[in-house]
Amino acid sequence: MLNRHHRLALLACTATLALSAASNTFAQETAAAQTETEKPEATKGETYLSTIVVKGGRDADPYAKPGPSSTVTTDEIQLQAGQETDDLLRSVPGTSTANNPQNPGVAVNIRGFEGSGRVNMMIDGVRQNFRFTGHEAQGFAYVDPAFLAGIDVTRGAVTGVGGGALAGSVNFRTYDIEDLIQDGKNYGGHAAVTYGTNGTDWSESLLGAYRFNDVFSVLGGISKSDPGNYENGDGIEVPFTEEDLLSGLLKAEITPDKDHSFKFSAMSYDNDFFANSYFQNVKNQTLSANYAYTPDNELIDFHANAYYNRLKMQYDGNITGGGAAKGREITDTGTGFDISNTSLFDLGEVAVRANYGVEYFQDDYDVINSATQPSGGVNGDGENSTTGIFSTNTFTYGMAELTAGLRYDRYTIEGSGAISAFNPLGMPAGPYNVDESDGRLNPSVTVALNPTGWLQPYVTYAETSRAPTVNETFAGGSHPGGFQMFFPNPFLQPEISKGWEIGANIRLDDVIAAGDSFRLKANYFHQRVDNYITAALGGGMQVFFVNNPGESTVQGFELQAAYDAGYVFGNLAYTHTDSELPSQINGFGVQSFLPDDIFSATIGARFLDEQRLTVGSRFYAVSNAFIGEVNAPSGSPFVAGYGLVDLFANYKFENGFELTGSVTNLFDKTYTPASSTIAGNTVDTGRGRTFLVTAKAKF
Repeated sequence: MLNRHHRLALLACTATLALSAASNTFAQETAAAQTETEKPEATKGETYLSTIVVKGGRDADPYAKPGPSSTVTTDEIQLQAGQETDDLLRSVPGTSTANNPQNPGVAVNIRGFEGSGRVNMMIDGVRQNFRFTGHEAQGFAYVDPAFLAGIDVTRGAVTGVGGGALAGSVNFRTYDIEDLIQDGKNYGGHAAVTYGTNGTDWSESLLGAYRFNDVFSVLGGISKSDPGNYENGDGIEVPFTEEDLLSGLLKAEITPDKDHSFKFSAMSYDNDFFANSYFQNVKNQTLSANYAYTPDNELIDFHANAYYNRLKMQYDGNITGGGAAKGREITDTGTGFDISNTSLFDLGEVAVRANYGVEYFQDDYDVINSATQPSGGVNGDGENSTTGIFSTNTFTYGMAELTAGLRYDRYTIEGSGAISAFNPLGMPAGPYNVDESDGRLNPSVTVALNPTGWLQPYVTYAETSRAPTVNETFAGGSHPGGFQMFFPNPFLQPEISKGWEIGANIRLDDVIAAGDSFRLKANYFHQRVDNYITAALGGGMQVFFVNNPGESTVQGFELQAAYDAGYVFGNLAYTHTDSELPSQINGFGVQSFLPDDIFSATIGARFLDEQRLTVGSRFYAVSNAFIGEVNAPSGSPFVAGYGLVDLFANYKFENGFELTGSVTNLFDKTYTPASSTIAGNTVDTGRGRTFLVTAKAKF
């Protein structure tokens, strides 16, 4: 059974704040109705879902960047309160997740690439490099959705800070002080309580910030949720989908003058759940420090960041309290820093923006495979590190824009192990040591045109690379029951991607009605990967990681669009992917193929005074998904497609209190999400119809 965290104090705080706000609501609205004070017309950027079309501010506008980037905004996250982070990411073009409803970790998939660092996952810029080899994705990020203020997704090459991955990056941004303190106050925050049917149950969160003076500000937050098992569309319980999460967040900001600022952050994530046939506990602890020097000088926009991240996964036992893997502990201790500067200057009539710097990150994996077999298991010990030096320069002349980037990544990998006789690689039996390092220069170039104020076509060529991980290099041991043996491969080579894409951004205002906005981003990509690493099966059920020969190709089309006229709004995302990646061995990680076609859309309307009432619907549909013949030895290598419909509504009261309600899977469809896995599962795992209500009080 799960170990339940104590929640009474948090529940009391959130309930008190929510009820206090509610008790004042009707009195304030009545007083407001009796006062005929003329109010200014609401401007764009003040409606509930206004950031569907981002127009500046903290959320960078993806429709102004010549490249495949997307942002999940604060409003979109809040409107899906009580749902999983996977649902937010699956509405982004070219993006999905390796879904295991028993494991609360997030494994982001971009264009069919996932795990082992192919996608760089970060929380507030802190890399989440936890790796795990089993009936799971090859890596997870653990973040509490109650603290999320936004998600930034970049598909393809990342040449600056956050680079060094094969297929893109995802940054989960938590609340900052400026998100909570607004309207000239010196304090701000919110308390939220969510209740849902179908096992969702209660969750509470409390976030607050205080600005003592112009120099010093602080932020604190706490969150608690413990959903139970849920039922699918057939009314069948999906077993062991409960969890028990307790999280905390602390931030401080020191601004001694207008040129200098220091930010410090500490996060704690503690979750109990059942996955991969065992009860588990995951603790993720993060510390970071950031310094910025931004004088009134176009040559200097300097930033320096340093961080420490420690994630520990512990197995407590299977349903009988025992099991061969009981006592397993995997600890990833990650450290890193990045230093960058941006300079603006002119070369004659050419405007130049130069961003350059260096980043370094290291991970130390300490593994105990079980209480009875501390060594020799599937997950191995070791260290790896990467040093990246980068420079990205944008030259603008008239309507033409050229961006040239260079990034040099040098990796090291260290560790030791033992090779048994009759191994599939033909290596001599006995102990061995690995101390490898290598580097590669990855170029990128983008040519964009701005012939009008509303159209921006572009074309990009870019190269990226990914070093083999400790998990891939030092895998070993045997499967419980002894029917399958795993072997290391110290000869793995880095994956190298070479790809190009062509696309365009469209940004139009006052299209149908005065003040409305239309945005569209579309692109076609073609990506070739050399030395793609998957698991391979030798004779006698021998499994090991190997570089696949030749090129592995992925190509496709991505589209995202948004329209907002204030009283009506909508957005959509469509992805078509043609993947020729090799299959992965069943039971040694999971397949990562995306469905050929993915479509999502949100439509809605706003009513009443100041558009306080928002109602709408979400749609999500996928085609059949190929999982590879090797992953379906006794059945079809295709998983059936499905379509889902959700409803939502939000009402904002005068005093900052608001209510949000939603119905997910309105028609109670029975389905299994694409890219899903649960060890030994025999039922469809998609959540059945669920009702959610969130009460939120801002102060």
